[in-house]
Amino acid sequence: MVEAEGNPTTWKFTHSSFRRPYEFVSKRSATATDWNRCFGDKGDVEDITEADIISTVEFDQTGNYLATGDKGGRVVLFERNETKKTCEYKFHTEFQSHEPEFDYLKSLEIEEKINKIKWCRRQNASHYLLSTNDKTIKLWKVFEKSLKVVAENNLSHELTPGGGVAGGGGPVRNPNAQFRSASDLKLPRLTHHDTVVAAVPRKTYANAHAYHINSISVNSDGETFISSDDLRINLWNLNIQDQSFNIVDIKPANMEELTEVITAAEFHPISCNWFMYASSKGTIKLADMRESALCDQHAKQFEQEEDPSSRSFFSEIISSISDVRFSHDGRYILSRDYLTVKIWDVNMEKTPVKTIPIHEHLRPRLCDTYENDSIFDKFEVVFSGDAKNVMTGSYNNNFMIYPSDNDKDTEVVLQADKSAFKAKKVGIPTPMNSSGSPTGNAGKKGGSRAGSPAAGAVGQGQRMRKETDADQIDFNKKILHMSWHPFEDSIAIAATNNLFVFSAL
Repeated sequence: MVEAEGNPTTWKFTHSSFRRPYEFVSKRSATATDWNRCFGDKGDVEDITEADIISTVEFDQTGNYLATGDKGGRVVLFERNETKKTCEYKFHTEFQSHEPEFDYLKSLEIEEKINKIKWCRRQNASHYLLSTNDKTIKLWKVFEKSLKVVAENNLSHELTPGGGVAGGGGPVRNPNAQFRSASDLKLPRLTHHDTVVAAVPRKTYANAHAYHINSISVNSDGETFISSDDLRINLWNLNIQDQSFNIVDIKPANMEELTEVITAAEFHPISCNWFMYASSKGTIKLADMRESALCDQHAKQFEQEEDPSSRSFFSEIISSISDVRFSHDGRYILSRDYLTVKIWDVNMEKTPVKTIPIHEHLRPRLCDTYENDSIFDKFEVVFSGDAKNVMTGSYNNNFMIYPSDNDKDTEVVLQADKSAFKAKKVGIPTPMNSSGSPTGNAGKKGGSRAGSPAAGAVGQGQRMRKETDADQIDFNKKILHMSWHPFEDSIAIAATNNLFVFSAL
């Protein structure tokens, strides 16, 4: 929880890391920032293998399990370590979800990269989750399986250690052991040897998307889910893998007339008939599946009119929405474009209730970000479980937490980087000025007062600051993927091939 006044929330950390095959090494630090776990190799960005880069992170509905997918097509699951008081996770299992493929008809290579992972509602001891690459969605069943071995059979009494197998020390037949009747014969007996976690694909939903899949979302009814690509959204039944229904199609008759593409889609968390999708034009459309089979006519459209005086060559690019989320109660919508985060009330279509500047300091440098393709980075955004805070990522491995309350203008800046913890930098609420950068002693209504703990010195270490000098920004280090625990102030952050888990005190 981020509070602007009084005793601000700080984040302490304990650190663990692993290298394959998942050997844990734990350390504990007494600083004021909580970094529970970091998984992965901490090498230079240039030395990282492309297949090891994490491409998606997702908590399950309970928060007891955490899933990650990478560009190598692997899914790694973690489970909460109940023996620890803090929110710590341990390795659960890993499996290869997707393999690289080649479309010979279109002469197109299909990457194995995992674009999204979504957990299905748990109904028994097994876990079910959906994973997708650009073309194929798979439903995985993850369960614990007991391994049994033959502990005793009829030969157990016949064989004695000796020089069998040509003197190699193998067992030899005991000449004194004889079977005189059928009652002397015994059925082989199996005993429990070990428990392993297995993952098997239950369904494969393929050949339904002509373009790259960018989103999947499980419905609140627990029976259906949607998948969206650049131009279409399909509705699936989890039990039927060879049939889907097209519910949104924005493909024009002439592709030269194409003006926008779908960038993200999500089901309403409560009402199973509602879903929304965002576009590259900066619009969010809320649709009702009860209206018609093809939801071409949206029920609501959330769009903020652009100021003509600020229009530039990059306006269409920076207005494209990279991610969109419902709050857990379905009342608010959260969207992220390149420069801002917007919070919408589902009952107010014309203007967002709050606009948070994220990359305002990059506006004068949009030409540079266009040349190095950073302007096309797709940053995710998430609500906290109680919808009182929002989180998104930036460059230099920074990510920020903001209060969703319009009367509070503070930000918490944290860095998912080992160097930040060595320097004992602290993330606490800091007021923002009009340019979106933190200030030391001023802020809008609800910001920290001069002399308050948030504005004063931090005894445990140096306060984390968001870098606003574009010349000092490392565009190769960026936080794109993240997830927030559904009930606690714990967050999972993907930084290249590392997974960080932060928890608030």
